[in-house]
Amino acid sequence: MSLFSRRSLFASALLAGLLPTTALFAADKPDTINIDWATYNPVSILLKDKGLLEKEFAKDGIKIRWVQSAGSNKALEFLNAGSIDFGSTAGSAALVAKINGNPIKSIYVYSRPEWTALVTAKDSKIASIADLKGKRVAVTRGTDPHIFLVRALLGAGLTEKDITPVLLQHADGKTALIRGDVDAWAGLDPMMAAAEVEDGAKLFFRNAAANTWGILNVREDFAKQNPELVKRVLAVYEEARKYSLANPNEVKADFIAVTKLPDAVVEKQLKERTELTHSKIGAPQRESILAAGIALQQAGVIKADVDVKKVVDDLIDPQYLAAPTN
Repeated sequence: MSLFSRRSLFASALLAGLLPTTALFAADKPDTINIDWATYNPVSILLKDKGLLEKEFAKDGIKIRWVQSAGSNKALEFLNAGSIDFGSTAGSAALVAKINGNPIKSIYVYSRPEWTALVTAKDSKIASIADLKGKRVAVTRGTDPHIFLVRALLGAGLTEKDITPVLLQHADGKTALIRGDVDAWAGLDPMMAAAEVEDGAKLFFRNAAANTWGILNVREDFAKQNPELVKRVLAVYEEARKYSLANPNEVKADFIAVTKLPDAVVEKQLKERTELTHSKIGAPQRESILAAGIALQQAGVIKADVDVKKVVDDLIDPQYLAAPTN
């Protein structure tokens, strides 16, 4: 029987007084909540490891299905396809996806990271953005590193047409750099930290302010149909974030267990470049995402007729999280 038929049957029964009013709403609850985890979202790793969402929704008979996102682009693909309900991305990547028709809402902040920079090999003579002209640069489209690269080029009076983008997923970009297949890489942690520690790679261009926030997004349809479930998911996320702040060694241990990376690499990402003291999405995230959007519009990545501010306002939805207490 289709969902529409079931709803019609339940609605008829309600009107006839044969069912309590709670029955229809219970029938509409999903069997499974699909949510991603990612190495660029340490809170998600701890959340998954401790089974906090599973405990929260066990009483409802709702299962939790975890899906790994290898980058913002993958999380956004999964959200757009409906294969996950919640996905971890950078704020700027969520904006570009929203402009391109991905029906999502940005509802939570899981980190304030400096997770991307422009990277070159230890013996490279590249020292500035201007040195990238004519060079091969590994990049993952639709992610914060890609947007970071575009903005960096714009600041130096260049565009992507002045370089040769080599389109690779983040881990493959790191491998290509170390092998010498590309001249530079728009990096992402923890692969970027590994390249530094293990291979002597150099972060030749950094700008922490141009790293947009780590954002949790939800499919609009899921949020409209299940607003209370979304609130409960974020409440559990908050529990995990606060636990992560209080137990950094446990976060690191979970991270190492998942990634198999050395302690020094994980320490660099988590201690030096990841801040977990934010959660409520609001003005700081709006300003950061808007600045990225305007820069992308100036670079020609976003069409000139797009009202970027309007899209940002439509993207950000703070209603699902109660005022947090750190």
